[in-house]
Amino acid sequence: MRVFNLPDLGEGLQEAEIVEWHVKPGEAIESDQAMVAVETDKAIVEVPAPYAGKVERLFGAPGDKIHVGAPLVGFEGAAADTGTIVGDLGTKSSTKAAQAKAAAAPRTEVKATPAVRALARSLNVDLASVEPSGPAGTVSTEDVKRAARGDGATASKEAPSAQRGMRSTMARNMAAAHQEVAAVTVIDDADVEHWPKGTSALARLARAIIAAAKAEPGLNAWYDARADARTLREEVDLGIAVDLPDGLLVPVLRNAHRIGRENLPRELEQLVAKARERSLSPEMLRGATITLSNFGAIGGRYASPIVVPPQVAIVGAGRIEKRPVVTAEGQIAAHRVLPLSLTFDHRAATGGEAARFLNALKRDLES
Repeated sequence: MRVFNLPDLGEGLQEAEIVEWHVKPGEAIESDQAMVAVETDKAIVEVPAPYAGKVERLFGAPGDKIHVGAPLVGFEGAAADTGTIVGDLGTKSSTKAAQAKAAAAPRTEVKATPAVRALARSLNVDLASVEPSGPAGTVSTEDVKRAARGDGATASKEAPSAQRGMRSTMARNMAAAHQEVAAVTVIDDADVEHWPKGTSALARLARAIIAAAKAEPGLNAWYDARADARTLREEVDLGIAVDLPDGLLVPVLRNAHRIGRENLPRELEQLVAKARERSLSPEMLRGATITLSNFGAIGGRYASPIVVPPQVAIVGAGRIEKRPVVTAEGQIAAHRVLPLSLTFDHRAATGGEAARFLNALKRDLES
């Protein structure tokens, strides 16, 4: 039997809970076919088949937690010597015991979309106790809101642990980054008085970062501390920090430099919406080349956000507010001003590179 292990899910996540199997033993499946939906501390993820074959065994039942690298699906055929497929494992008895225990435990199957599940977690509602009103017994958003008001559902005892899981992952990543990175922050202001009404600050910042990365590529890069090597990235895979009730999530807008200016606001809105619904795939949670934290949408003027390796830099945008400025004509006027913070890893980038990047960022925002 060839055994496929739960792959790396990104963002330092170490385990996932099985939500629903899409295949069963004896079934022939195609490569890339969705096999199982698993839920991590950050998203509900569909795990695809690594190749075509016939399923021989499923390791776990809905509700079971599987660690990264642990057996997930067994396929018929001889064992292959690869990184993610292993031969006969010495854990059959323990796995069978876990499966037997899982099968013996009573389970309530809840039909709900990722968005509804995320809402239930944020409102501390146990989905199993919610009376569904949607088609085919599906729990709706209104069902969860009604339950949160106390109409026919109990508060979830699992929600706090789920929140702790996401926050503990965030804490580990931030602590490791703080210990490793030689962080330096430079700040400046951009006069954005000329921005048309209704301009998306997030999209405008993303566009400026793309322009700055082209003007000064040194900060759109990855740094390998062990090899003491910096790799400049041609593509701009932009991480967007999203504030959620149970922690911070940083989905990645892949190939942001190839997205047209008119499409950028929509793409960003969709990415943030997926983050809030926790419906991101593993690929959307890793591989950022540079990150944007638009914390000013909540509050604050300047900050020193943390750079998460292997990235070299993170851009912080503060609260836009009216401030006195000296115009090109030498007059003092009240203009909308956007505070900018750029934190960079001084092991990988010089102060001159950071200053040039910040200048290009400001220049684009003011253009």
